[in-house]
Amino acid sequence: MHQDKKRTKGSSVMRGLGAALLMMLPMMVFAADAPPPPNKGDVAWLITATVLVILMTIPGLALFYGGMVRSKNVLSLLMQVFIVFCVASIVWAVYGYSVAFTAGDTQFFGGFSRVFMKGMTGDSLTCTFSKATNIPELGFFCFQLTFAAITPCLIVGAFAERVKFSAILVFMLLWMTFSYFPIAHMVWFWAGPDAYTSAAAGEEAAKTAGFLFNKGALDFAGGTVVHINAGIAGLVGALMIGKRIGFGQTALTPHNVPMTMIGACLLWVGWFGFNVGSNLEANGFATLVMANTLLATAAATLAWMFAEWIVKGSPTMLGAASGAVAGLVAITPACGWVGPMGSIAIGVIAAVICVWACSGLKKMLGYDDSLDVFGVHCIGGIVGAILTGVFNSPALGGTDVYDYVANAYPDPAAYDMGAHVISQLWGVGVTLIWSGVVSAIAYKLVDLTIGLRVNEEQEREGLDTVSHGERAYNG
Repeated sequence: MHQDKKRTKGSSVMRGLGAALLMMLPMMVFAADAPPPPNKGDVAWLITATVLVILMTIPGLALFYGGMVRSKNVLSLLMQVFIVFCVASIVWAVYGYSVAFTAGDTQFFGGFSRVFMKGMTGDSLTCTFSKATNIPELGFFCFQLTFAAITPCLIVGAFAERVKFSAILVFMLLWMTFSYFPIAHMVWFWAGPDAYTSAAAGEEAAKTAGFLFNKGALDFAGGTVVHINAGIAGLVGALMIGKRIGFGQTALTPHNVPMTMIGACLLWVGWFGFNVGSNLEANGFATLVMANTLLATAAATLAWMFAEWIVKGSPTMLGAASGAVAGLVAITPACGWVGPMGSIAIGVIAAVICVWACSGLKKMLGYDDSLDVFGVHCIGGIVGAILTGVFNSPALGGTDVYDYVANAYPDPAAYDMGAHVISQLWGVGVTLIWSGVVSAIAYKLVDLTIGLRVNEEQEREGLDTVSHGERAYNG
């Protein structure tokens, strides 16, 4: 298989009534023969992409969120994102990576062969999406660490300005253990392309793959694992914790929109590491992922702006920034499966639906999702995931799913859009239910032990001084 092929991803293994369309993201490969050495360009890109995802979290996400809260709470929000990122990193090293990316006894959880990073050195390798192609396992470990670290950071925006710092840390530990790691395993864990040498070998490899992987759910860079997963956890938290004091009665306006704009731009730049880095190789296909990420975001920004302009009478900077993030979220699951025109369509559709979710739906249901985590990340992730099954069609410019057994693409005329959409609905539905249930239990456990919310006096004073004894601004 040549690196310059249009597509060297996935596999289509027919099982039962539908195609179990193999997704992406590798597990460790321990081959009997000496594996080929990693390509230096792939390694350099993987390291660069990892740094870009760190940039999109700290400071990108922190500034994006920080600008949208009131000045008395901005420092607490920055602190929450910064520290949750650090906690998640250590948990990933201790057992998270092993649970997500090694084979376990079920299709829902990985094993413990890599706890405390056992057996991982600079010489250990993991596969990519091309046969006989490897990258350093430590590089893959670090890259996936940034995904595991940004996801819980997204959640804090839903209940910003009213939750105890200690409660956030305990909740995130529980949530990552029982929601993020299992869902990452279900969606992304497979035996790698070299395992698919024949139909029988493919069937055998599928026995160790994740549950949603075997359902054919496609998620290139985290629409289900990151955004729907975090978004529904945020909604459950907003409902269980309750509204901020004054919500719906007084204006709870952002204190620094320029800060939010800077954060959104850092998110956009860092997202190229998020999406394009998920290709794991520095090849021609990575440029398609880059083009899709760029175009979908630009389209969503414009769509949100014009929708807001029509409905509210004026285009706002906060709306444009939110539109950019909505486009980034929606293209994340699809960026490796659709063509450029499909990415533009996904950006526009997602932005319009997210505008409604952040205004009409939010008002109708009356929940206080402080920074619209559910409206942007969960709804945008759902839209992007479902539309992946639509615009993956070759007739609409999509890439379809490469068959490693046949070493060829399926016949474009045989593309079954209905089957693909059903596979995507499996990913959406399982993630919503799994994360929603885990989140509700985790919030309740924390509330019963140390309590979730600060008292009314502390909330009025602001979490900067109450939780951290300092202010973002002095004088």
